[in-house]
Amino acid sequence: MREPGRCGYDDELQRHNVALRRAVGIQLNDHVLDIGCGTGQTTREAARTARAGSVLGVDVSPLAIERARELATHEGLGNVTFERADAQVHRFPPERFDLAMSRFGTMFFEDPGAAFANIGRALRPSGRLVMMVWQTHARNDWDVAIQQSIGPADPNVGPDAFSLGEPPTVSGLLGTAGFADITFTEVHEPVYYGPDVATALDWVRGFASTREALERLDVTAAEHATERLRAMLADHLSDDGVWLDSRAWIVTANRT
Repeated sequence: MREPGRCGYDDELQRHNVALRRAVGIQLNDHVLDIGCGTGQTTREAARTARAGSVLGVDVSPLAIERARELATHEGLGNVTFERADAQVHRFPPERFDLAMSRFGTMFFEDPGAAFANIGRALRPSGRLVMMVWQTHARNDWDVAIQQSIGPADPNVGPDAFSLGEPPTVSGLLGTAGFADITFTEVHEPVYYGPDVATALDWVRGFASTREALERLDVTAAEHATERLRAMLADHLSDDGVWLDSRAWIVTANRT
């Protein structure tokens, strides 16, 4: 359970999760691979639908995988497993899965071409890839607003959350990796940062990009930037919490 007065990743993406769940169309007997599964919300949801199949969730974070296992055990799900693994290089069983899915878990590969080829080998012929990725930075008001408040992120520090934001880039990567029938469906839903400004500020300051930007400033400048961030979040407060606009793609493709 989420602690009162705190926001979490699953809370932030609650509306995106509904869109992804519709898009994946999991069937009773499907064998599913969930890439970058985090603490396993999408993995567990898939397992509840693929009751006669199986679901494997992978993530590079050992803490996330430990928590995912705890939650699956608590929910009594016997057809789901979790592994700490890097989908770029992990030796998945060949042609094992009917579906590879991901909720914002594929943008951070150091070698995306190799990663998608490796994922493709894990899919059965005509197996499906369904992934949700952010569109470009400029089309995501949440990131624009944060950067306007505290200054731009250092492009040389950390992974790029918007690396798969351009459809031609993604189509090229997937085509080279052996995928066809590539489609892009826009998801225009807001992200949720919490029920009040204090919760939202705590959540946003926890972002790696926010934390690193503030750390580059001296104490006084960081305080001023934090106050600008607080004011921005207050501007986005409504009766049901703090919401900022976002745009994502649901990318679908079939293994050839």
